[in-house]
Amino acid sequence: MPALGVNIDHVATIRQARRTIEPDPVWAAALAELGGADGITIHLREDRRHIIDRDVRALKESVQVKLNLEMAAEEEIIGIALETKPGQCTLVPEKREEITTEGGLDVVGQKDRLGDAIRRLQQAGIEVSLFVDPVADQINASHELGADAIELHTGAYAEAKTPEAVDREFESLVAAAQTTCDAGLVLHMGHGLTYRNVSRVAAIPGICEFNIGHSIVARAVLVGLERAVREMKSLVQ
Repeated sequence: MPALGVNIDHVATIRQARRTIEPDPVWAAALAELGGADGITIHLREDRRHIIDRDVRALKESVQVKLNLEMAAEEEIIGIALETKPGQCTLVPEKREEITTEGGLDVVGQKDRLGDAIRRLQQAGIEVSLFVDPVADQINASHELGADAIELHTGAYAEAKTPEAVDREFESLVAAAQTTCDAGLVLHMGHGLTYRNVSRVAAIPGICEFNIGHSIVARAVLVGLERAVREMKSLVQ
């Protein structure tokens, strides 16, 4: 059954809105684990809009499940990853003006830069996943660079407005999942998945891990984080 990585970035978003000390992402991670989370995911952005350096270090010491650090392949962030050694790093594209990650990495066009980051992280004993669109060329390029896993960007599926568009994007994910498995890469999926749309995707063969954040945190505001995680985990499994 697929594992559930719970992204707690937006717990930190609430804290940073007032530049205070609460809610603490460390507490959120503990509650997510009690709810059955198989992993905790955080994105240390260059602009530090939610997760900050202290969070990475504190969570590395406290989290009992896999810690997945989403990050751009930038020298400063690579240095922090090499220092803290999370269980996994997921390389993602990043633009300062974006609200959230808008698409997958251009692995084909950035092989040298990404390849260097992958090698350095793996040499430190960190598994590396690349966040890519469900496109065969990007998946195959990820394989050529020696990535351990890829996370297929599910945003187009999640944002599709008509049944026909949903079906089309779903079939793209099915095909990309097969390409990923054929390449021998571990298959992850994430971005924009909610309690309403995740079950169909969870039935795709070969998925090892989902990373879901905003929908869980939004539900947790109303029902509590532990319950929100339990409900999502029942859907992905």
